[in-house]
Amino acid sequence: MAGNSEVTRQAIGATADVGSVGSGAACAVLIPVKTFDRAKARLADALDEADRSRLARLSAGRVLAAASPLDVFVVCDDSEVASWAVALGARTLTPPVPGLNQAVAFGVERLRQLGYGSAIVAHGDLPLARSLAWVGAFRGVSIVTDRHGDGTNVLALPTTAGFAFSYGPGSGRRHRKEALGLGLSVRWIRHQELSHDIDTPTDLDALDHNMRSKLVAPAERYDQDQDIADDSQG
Repeated sequence: MAGNSEVTRQAIGATADVGSVGSGAACAVLIPVKTFDRAKARLADALDEADRSRLARLSAGRVLAAASPLDVFVVCDDSEVASWAVALGARTLTPPVPGLNQAVAFGVERLRQLGYGSAIVAHGDLPLARSLAWVGAFRGVSIVTDRHGDGTNVLALPTTAGFAFSYGPGSGRRHRKEALGLGLSVRWIRHQELSHDIDTPTDLDALDHNMRSKLVAPAERYDQDQDIADDSQG
C-alpha cells in the first residue's frame, strides 16, 4: 500500500455492513463543488480571478477523473458547474439549502435513496488526486485529512450511518468523534496526494515543480495497494 501515506485504524464498537464497497453500484463518489468564478478567494494574493477559476476547474476535473470506475455525483447549486459536470459524465444533485454540511448531508441521503451502500465524499480542490476508490475499501469510516491533519479532504462512510457532517477547521477530529459515537470503525489517513488541498498561497508554495506539473497532467490510474501501514487498535 502507499509509502506516501499514513493510515491509523481505530476500531471501536460494531462496524456497519456496507456491502461490496468499491465495486459496482455499492459505492459512489460525491463531490461538492462551488461556483468556479468565485472560487478560492483566499488565493487572491497569489492568483488573479481568472487563474483561480482555472485552478478550481482543473482541480475539480482531476477529482472527477479520480473517481473512476465508481459512479460520480456532483452536488452544486450553480448551472455552470452542473453543465460542466454533466459534460464530463457525472450526475448532478441540487441541494435545497446552501452550505457545505447541508449539501453533503443531502447528497449522501440521496445516494442512500438511490441504493448505494456507501459514499466517498471528496472535495473538489485536490489537484493531485489520482484514485479515490481505495478510500472506500473499508467497512467503516475513512477520513483523509489535509496535510496538517486538521480538515477533512475525503470522507468515506456507509450511507445509512446517519452521520452528522461538520466541515471546517478541526473537522477531521470532529468527524472521527462522530463516527466512533455511531459505533463505526475509523481509518485515519494522511496521503501525499489526497491530503494536499489548495486553500492558501502556502498550499501552492508547498507544491514542488513536479507536483505543479500534475495540475495540468491527465489523471492517471495507479495501484494504491502499496505501502499503507495499518495500525489497528481494538
